[in-house]
Amino acid sequence: MANPRTGSNLSQIAATLGVSAATVSNALSGKGRVSTELAEKIRVTAAELGYTPSLTGRALRTGRTGVLGLVLPNIANPLFPQIAQAIEHAASHAGYGVLIADSRGDVALQTDAINRLIERDVDGIVIVPRLGTRIADIGCPVAVIDSPSTPGNTVSADHWQGGQTVIEHLISLGHRKFLLIGNNPASNVQNDRIGGMKSRIPADGVADVFWIEKHEQIHGKGSLLGLKEQVENGFTAFAAVSDLPALRALMELQRAGIGVPEHVSVTGFDDLVWSSVVTPGLTTVRMDMAEIADIAIAALVRVIEADTSGSDVARTVTGTVAAERSSVPMKLVVRQTSAPPANAHIA
Repeated sequence: MANPRTGSNLSQIAATLGVSAATVSNALSGKGRVSTELAEKIRVTAAELGYTPSLTGRALRTGRTGVLGLVLPNIANPLFPQIAQAIEHAASHAGYGVLIADSRGDVALQTDAINRLIERDVDGIVIVPRLGTRIADIGCPVAVIDSPSTPGNTVSADHWQGGQTVIEHLISLGHRKFLLIGNNPASNVQNDRIGGMKSRIPADGVADVFWIEKHEQIHGKGSLLGLKEQVENGFTAFAAVSDLPALRALMELQRAGIGVPEHVSVTGFDDLVWSSVVTPGLTTVRMDMAEIADIAIAALVRVIEADTSGSDVARTVTGTVAAERSSVPMKLVVRQTSAPPANAHIA
């Protein structure tokens, strides 16, 4: 038996069955006139011999390797493994494998990651950009998942609408004074979420924006956010741009003896895996990653396969690809961290 790590070649399968290598190739690729019975024997024998199709051979025949790249900005963030899983599932359904690279939030490393994937002859790349960066024409088709306001964005959650949804929920509970908590003002996603929140603040409401990165530049990483003082100043709703700072706010408030949601409410974004199991459960806004991944991969594959469908397999389509839908609505997930503030008038 052939070593499964190296696989077998077409000649070995052909010799085993007493047929030509061309017949084996046609059977495995679904082309040519090969009887159903013989094609099944060839597939069974190929599996027994540990046959693995050569990506190089496939590329020579079709102009494609059947592999896509995925560049993430920080795989340590609990959100991005969820994105990777959704992209891999959508790519697999479309017949493609995925190579994943992590830019670790660094522009130079993002460029290096893209170049490494191109060197491996991926057919296209899905990129979730580092904060505030734009993806130029990198020499192959690219699907960008960032925010609808990002130039060249292919598809993403509708972060602005998500921000509107969470504030509408808090308003309905009677909140009128909001602290909008962001991480980094360079992020298009975070700015869109905060922009959506601010667009729904009522005429009798007040909203201040608090950027954690700016605060930590002065007070040190991991320092208290001063939320107890904000409560003393009348703020009753703390709406964060993601679940991680929402958890940080929740813990700081609880340690200060401020009841959540008895006195104030806390909300997040992204519905990370632990958001439903913390106490109290976090009210958050969820994006439909499966839908976003399906749209991104479909847009990428449509360009890739149209580009190599002719006899000339030289790649001609590069740059970011467009999708039929550029944004996917976000969904509010109400749990225990949002409720009317003490003595609130419910709208």
